[in-house]
Amino acid sequence: MSSDSPSQTARRLAARALDTTAENPWPLRLLSSKIDQYVNRMSPLWVEGQVVQLNRRPGANLAFLTLRDTDADMSMPVAVQARVLAAMATPLEEGAHVVVHAKPTFWPKRGSLQLQADDVRPVGVGELLARIEHLKRILAAEGLFDADRKVPLPFLPRCVGLVCGRESKAEHDVVVNAHARWPSLRFEIREVAVQGARAVAEVTSAIAELDADPAVEVIVVARGGGAVEDLLPFSNETLVRAAAVCRTPLVSAIGHETDSPLLDLVADYRASTPTDAAKRIVPDVVEERRRLAQARQRMHLAITGRLRAEQRGLDQLRSRPVLASPHALVTVRAEEVDRLRTAARRAFAWRTERASAELRAAHAQLRALSPAATLARGYSVLRTDAGAVVRAATDVAAGQRLEALLSSGRLGVEVVSASTKEGDPADV
Repeated sequence: MSSDSPSQTARRLAARALDTTAENPWPLRLLSSKIDQYVNRMSPLWVEGQVVQLNRRPGANLAFLTLRDTDADMSMPVAVQARVLAAMATPLEEGAHVVVHAKPTFWPKRGSLQLQADDVRPVGVGELLARIEHLKRILAAEGLFDADRKVPLPFLPRCVGLVCGRESKAEHDVVVNAHARWPSLRFEIREVAVQGARAVAEVTSAIAELDADPAVEVIVVARGGGAVEDLLPFSNETLVRAAAVCRTPLVSAIGHETDSPLLDLVADYRASTPTDAAKRIVPDVVEERRRLAQARQRMHLAITGRLRAEQRGLDQLRSRPVLASPHALVTVRAEEVDRLRTAARRAFAWRTERASAELRAAHAQLRALSPAATLARGYSVLRTDAGAVVRAATDVAAGQRLEALLSSGRLGVEVVSASTKEGDPADV
């Protein structure tokens, strides 16, 4: 017998969901039936996840758990026979990483989807390490671990962001040791889950939040030691990539020195322990003061040593004769100048006397050869009005006026006659 109401049987329902309209909708039971039919056609499959909630009631045939994706905020309820859990070699606990063989089932009355499991197997440590190694090779090929991507840590940050567990020993180690080294350091602390299903999302969110804070100069992600399964979130691809894009220098302080999650490789600095991270992010104020005192002492010694060396150099210069007796050089030069001046005077006097003697001899010779000496002996020189010297009788004519130049004085004469015969004097 059909359960449809008279109004529904009177109209034809849409054959497909795409064909429904506001005037011709599907009843809810039809939708649930369609979903149930679709889900029932799905084959059983193996699915991987982390157990975040486990409910087992004593004497009950079924146990219920919640399986959560390790990389995304998604979960699904799983129903499993109690005998399946009892047959496991290691008791199943919350936080375990498992693979489940199950078939999706849909409950039409509640409109809920769950998995019906018939086999639950824990993921072994060896397999987890193999997966981490495979992811490590992929990230290394992308260059996320390259040294040139590392950002140097600041020498003295004013504010440090700390991502750690709630009231954890790691937080205590970082804060106490850092304040012991530099008391004025300020912390921005984000307490998050550092293991379990929520660890990846909360740690990733905390890193992004601190990276966006301009006051934070260094970010430290710290967690104490633990089993390989406990440290799995810090080898998660989502978290590692979030750390890779962090612009603020990042310090990884996960586990003990022997632990090496992938976050250590992508971080700008890997600290072996949270205490080591505290020693790395800030200098030791006592040590810095000691180094400052040593530097000042070295500067003092260097300056005093330089002054002493310069003083020795000055003393050596002052001990030299020229500086011990500054007038000695002048005295020696003055004596040399006097000697040269005396020699110069003697040479000048000798040259002068010699030149005077030569001049007197030349003067006597000149006087002897001078026409004036001839005139003094009674001779005269006749010159025409034009000043030409009369050398022959033919140079003048009778009646010509001449000038007679005597040894003392001059005479004006007139030519009476002139003989052209050689040896005959001319009458004047």
